[in-house]
Amino acid sequence: MLNIAVKAARAAGSIINRAALDLDLLQVGSKGPNDFVTEVDRAAEVAIIDILLEAYPDHGILAEESGRERGNRTSEFVWIIDPLDGTTNFVHGLPIYAVSIALAHRDQVQQAVVYDPARNDLFYASRGRGAFLNDRRLRVSKRTRLADSLIGTGFPFRKGDNFKRYLKMFEEVMQSCAGVRRPGAAALDLCYVAAGWYDGFFETGLSPWDVAAGSLMVTEAGGLIGNFTGEADYLHQREVVAGAPKIYGQLVQMLKPYTRVIKESDATAAPALDAATGDAAAADATAAFVEATTAEAAVTAEAAPAAKKAPIRIKRPAAVDAAKPVHGRRR
Repeated sequence: MLNIAVKAARAAGSIINRAALDLDLLQVGSKGPNDFVTEVDRAAEVAIIDILLEAYPDHGILAEESGRERGNRTSEFVWIIDPLDGTTNFVHGLPIYAVSIALAHRDQVQQAVVYDPARNDLFYASRGRGAFLNDRRLRVSKRTRLADSLIGTGFPFRKGDNFKRYLKMFEEVMQSCAGVRRPGAAALDLCYVAAGWYDGFFETGLSPWDVAAGSLMVTEAGGLIGNFTGEADYLHQREVVAGAPKIYGQLVQMLKPYTRVIKESDATAAPALDAATGDAAAADATAAFVEATTAEAAVTAEAAPAAKKAPIRIKRPAAVDAAKPVHGRRR
C-alpha cells in the first residue's frame, strides 16, 4: 500500500513539475476569495485516484477537489488526498508545495506520503514503522523550551476566517518563541516538525486532506499532534497543534483558550469563550461550525461498517524500493 501511494505521489509530482515550467499557460480558477484551484490540481488528483483505485478498487476516496465522488463510500479503507497543497505558492512560482496522500483504516491513518516535487523530497511513514525523508529516519527535535523554539503556522486567508482570534494567538506565540514561519503548505509544515526543522506547528481552518499524511509523520517521528485542547480529535475540527513532546505541551497550554472544539455539553459556554478571545461575531460562527462539523462526522460514521474480527496486517515493503528515493538537496 505504501509503494502504491509513493507511485501515485510521484505521478502527480511529474504533472506538477511539467506545469511549473510554464506557469503563464496555467488556467487558474477560484473556489472562493484567495482559494485558488488550477487544472494542475485536478489533473494530479485524477492521476492519483486512478492509480489507487486500479490497485484497490474497493477502497474509499476523500479528495480535496472531488470529495467522495469516486471510490467505495462504505469501505473501511479511505485514501485522503490533497493533490497540490500550496496551490497559491505554485501559481506564483514559489517552490513550496507538495502532494499529500494518506490511507486511513477505520479513521486511523496507517500509511502516509508527502512528496515535494520541487526538491524531489519524499516523506513517508507507516504506522509503527517510523517516518522517513528519502532514506533517512526522521526524529522530532530535542528542544524542551518554547523560548528556544522555531514554530510553524499558517495564516487565515478565506473570507469569514477569524482574523482577530488568530492575531491574538500569533501575538502570544510569537512573543514566547525564537521565531515563527509561514511557508504556506501545511502538509510540508508537519513534515518539517517530524524532521526536527520546526519544534512545533499550529494552524486553524485546515481540512482532513491538509493534515492526514503529515500527522502520521509527526507521531512516527516521536512527536505529538492534537487539537488546541490536546485531544486526538483534530482531523475534522479545523484546528491542529503539533510538536516535539515538551514543546507540544507548552503550545497546548497557550492555545487552549482559543479552541473552537465545542462539545454539546459545553455549547452554552460558547458565548463566554468568544468574549474571552475578543471576537464579537464568533458565537454565531461557532454554532454554524459545530453544526457543519457534526454533519461531516455523521457522514464519516455512517460510511464506516462494523469492524471485522480479524486484524488487518499491513506489511511495509523493504526500504520502499519501488520509490527509488533520492537525497534532496541540503538545506
